[in-house]
Amino acid sequence: MAIQPDESGAMSSRYEDTLDPMRLAFVQVIEALRPGEVTSYAEVAAKAGYPRRHRAVGQLLGQSFDALPWWRVIYSSGHLPPVNPGLQEERLQAEGVLIERLKVVDAPHGMFSQAE
Repeated sequence: MAIQPDESGAMSSRYEDTLDPMRLAFVQVIEALRPGEVTSYAEVAAKAGYPRRHRAVGQLLGQSFDALPWWRVIYSSGHLPPVNPGLQEERLQAEGVLIERLKVVDAPHGMFSQAE
């Protein structure tokens, strides 16, 4: 099932009602990410209360298209995943994220921020 936003750009309640509690928790964590905030699949899973379910986060994002800010979620190592890294790099850089060789070096917010 593809996940799509409503007219306002947010996840509509009709889609949230179709998601299981784990995926709904992932959606809430991902939607709370600010521009320039970069986190990992594992961190999303942990914050949602489902540690070690990082692959399920990736599956959800793979189905979300642009309904969720997928470009703000990367590997724990800081590397961009191999699915559309050019577009992900472009979107992250537009939010002030510093990337070298497809790896986040610094971000304004989140676990890859040198300032926080």
